[in-house]
Amino acid sequence: MTDGGSIAAGRRRGVPRRPPRDLPARAPSPRPRPRAANPDRELVAAIRAELAAIEPTRACCRAAERAGLGSAATGEAHSPAIARLAVRLGPGASRASFDWTTAADHCRIAWLRGLFLAHGSLSLGFSRTHLEFVVDPGDAEELAGRLASIGLPAAIRLRRGRGVVTWKSSERVSAFLRATGAGPSLLELEARGVARALRGELNRLLNAEAANLERAVGASARQLEAIERLEAGGWLARERGPVQAVARARLHSPDATLGELAAQLAMTRSSVQRALERIERLAHAGDTAGPLAADPPFGPVRETAVPG
Repeated sequence: MTDGGSIAAGRRRGVPRRPPRDLPARAPSPRPRPRAANPDRELVAAIRAELAAIEPTRACCRAAERAGLGSAATGEAHSPAIARLAVRLGPGASRASFDWTTAADHCRIAWLRGLFLAHGSLSLGFSRTHLEFVVDPGDAEELAGRLASIGLPAAIRLRRGRGVVTWKSSERVSAFLRATGAGPSLLELEARGVARALRGELNRLLNAEAANLERAVGASARQLEAIERLEAGGWLARERGPVQAVARARLHSPDATLGELAAQLAMTRSSVQRALERIERLAHAGDTAGPLAADPPFGPVRETAVPG
């Protein structure tokens, strides 16, 4: 029997057919990676959930909050939480019928809470907290006036044909959320703000310390070079004792601060600084004629009697 006949017979007997060896094995399809959690978005969601879970006890506040929800209270809610809130609040006043001027403060807060849940957004970032209301252009100025009347002035701008009333102050955002009933999530938001402020202050101090250290290292390098130049020319020996003492101390302690050098030499810090400045000037200007006339004396100067 030929080879072709053997293969055909094997197929008829049910022998499994082997795949060609030169074909690569199919790699398993990669599993989709889970999306990384975003702490800022989770905190914003928690704040909105807390506000949506509040149920006003007064009938007037329930009607005011439903009025603040506007169209979200009549089947146009953008989230299940807002839809459930509208059902819990029951029938109430419409947004147009709510009178801010005659409403009590607790009703105003309820109205603003409903407005934020239906038309507001909160954004958190490393260096900013941003809360805004997106309303009809004609309502933006009126809303800003109402917010200013309760001590929370806001900015107004137009964006893609909509009025945007904005807070970019973390203090005002916290004040609004606190007034509208946010609880544990607001405490976490404020704790983040404190931690962010502390990190900023720490970074500022570290940057200032690094800059001071860089300046000190640069000054020490210049002073060491100046001392070596004056010593090589024999001009340092012509200077008064305090200048020579400061030069020797700087050579011995190149990393010491002015205060540390002053403590070593039992001198004032200003005297050490003047001596080092003089050394740099002499090396830079090439003045080898002795002490500069304009420089203050370093220590007592003994007068030598001139024979008459």
